[in-house]
Amino acid sequence: MQKYDLAIVGAGPAGCTAAVYAGRSGIETIIFDKGAGGGLLSIAPKVENFPGFTEIAGAELATRMVKQAKRYAAFHPNEEVKDVKKEGDKFMLSTTNGNYETKALILCTGSLHRKLNVEGEKEFLGKGVSYCATCDGFFFRDKKVAVVGGGSSALIEAIYLKQIGCKEVYVVHRRDVLRGEKILQDEARKIGIRFLLNKVVEKLEGEEVLEKITLRDVATGKRMHLEIDGLFVSIGVEPESSLAKNLGIKLDERGYILTDEKQRTSMKGVYAAGDVTGKLRQLVEACAEGAKAGLSCAEFLGKGYPYL
Repeated sequence: MQKYDLAIVGAGPAGCTAAVYAGRSGIETIIFDKGAGGGLLSIAPKVENFPGFTEIAGAELATRMVKQAKRYAAFHPNEEVKDVKKEGDKFMLSTTNGNYETKALILCTGSLHRKLNVEGEKEFLGKGVSYCATCDGFFFRDKKVAVVGGGSSALIEAIYLKQIGCKEVYVVHRRDVLRGEKILQDEARKIGIRFLLNKVVEKLEGEEVLEKITLRDVATGKRMHLEIDGLFVSIGVEPESSLAKNLGIKLDERGYILTDEKQRTSMKGVYAAGDVTGKLRQLVEACAEGAKAGLSCAEFLGKGYPYL
């Protein structure tokens, strides 16, 4: 069994930042990610609100963060932490590749895309249904697509799909007004994206691939069919807090991990940072929480606060 001072679960912006601060504090750190690392940042087409960069692709910024984290921690991509148990003052981690022992734990497990939970959604996953425009949008160039959601993330995805050459792009939202930033709404209108407001998706249909969706008007109850080749679902996220729940760590009513000002959870030696804490869900906030968690671990493990 491999032993470390600190294990970080999740290599998104929060996890990578925590790794940098912990590693620079002299803590022997390992960081796990069930994918390649970078979190949801890696699928953001463009980032314009991170200090120091007027504009940068999300994938590029994520790659830089992972590269920096690798300087200070043992990086284990494509290795999912399946279970964590506390034994005395140690934590035992079981992953898809092995078992590890650590003195402290930082949970940066992020969030998952919400599903529509309608007929046909599961059946057409990968056959027209996607939760990531930047991942799958290329396959729908010169085709008709719709994005479900009314927030900034949905608008960003719709704009991206239009920019890469989708023939027609619709935004479907259940309310009569969009919630996304006005600058994004204006850009979407400018480039010809069509809004279908007061509409909900009821059903997805097709033979081998998605061919059309049924929409219901929430005000009138009338239904309409929309022929599309791709449906991108962007209706928010929910916390990936199952590891914390299984440890008995306190969560709020939405399932997010509760932390104090030092990112400490209700269990001694366990910290949390990033989207899984349910704060602002902004990139800079995730990095700030990751930094605090890393420094708090340094204090907990007797390394002090090296930057203060």
